Amino acid sequence: MMEFNKEFKERTAWAEKVVKEFLPEETTKQKLVMEAMNYSVNAGGKRLRPLLMCETVKMFGGDTENVKPFMAAIEYIHTYSLVHDDLPAMDNDDYRRGRKTTHKEYGEGMGVLAGDALLNYAFETAIDGVLKSDNPARAAAALSVIAHKAGIYGMIGGQTVDIMSEGKPQTKDSLDYINELKTGALIEASMMAGAILAGATQSEVDVIEKIASNIGLAFQIKDDILDVTGDEEEIGKPVHSDEKNNKSTYVNIMGIDEAAKEVKRLSTEAEECLKSLGKEDEFLLMLIDWLTSRKK
Repeated sequence: MMEFNKEFKERTAWAEKVVKEFLPEETTKQKLVMEAMNYSVNAGGKRLRPLLMCETVKMFGGDTENVKPFMAAIEYIHTYSLVHDDLPAMDNDDYRRGRKTTHKEYGEGMGVLAGDALLNYAFETAIDGVLKSDNPARAAAALSVIAHKAGIYGMIGGQTVDIMSEGKPQTKDSLDYINELKTGALIEASMMAGAILAGATQSEVDVIEKIASNIGLAFQIKDDILDVTGDEEEIGKPVHSDEKNNKSTYVNIMGIDEAAKEVKRLSTEAEECLKSLGKEDEFLLMLIDWLTSRKK
């Protein structure tokens, strides 16, 4: 049986290397924004999205070289969203991953620009990947999914509904809608793009989308639980921030026990869907399990 912790560490380290490989050099008169971009990305993180993309490529027998620019791009998109989330106009957070947020380190204006720059740079990186791909049609299709899931019908759409819902009582269904877009969409984009790049059929891509949707929702519910039960030093950001910001969460709607049961239900369903593809990936199954029990 695979030793998950060892494999996770090695595969995450490779994803980290890929993400950093495409970062801009801090040169020219506008190098301050490049410093702020690199500061944001180099803050670390689980690199879950590029990791999931790469593992999905492997599962369908694809080339891990062709996927590299798309792995970097999805992480830059994710990072820009965090940079903007932390701004005073949004969540107004001072720390992320154990150090000052980008706007606290570089100023609010540069925080906005760093987020903008990361989003644009993500597409520069991915478009280069399309142009250099062995199969440009697949690469373009993968990029189309990433763009769609990152935009108004995906992550930005979820963030919009989240802002519109502030201060209003929420139900589980309304939270599901927000988080399926705000959190789930980029995880869906990661795995779907990986499947497309590897030549999966449309029906297989549809199953992957369902798996990723479940992973994304389970991941968000687990985050809500950790905001209440987690250790601030271990998770690298303030706990009880949702309560401080008067945000509706799965914990205050369902309670911790029911929220934990929902995480388990979603992850079990994702595992069953993964097995139904007939392309079992031991590491992916173990990764889904880890998401339900992580401490940070």
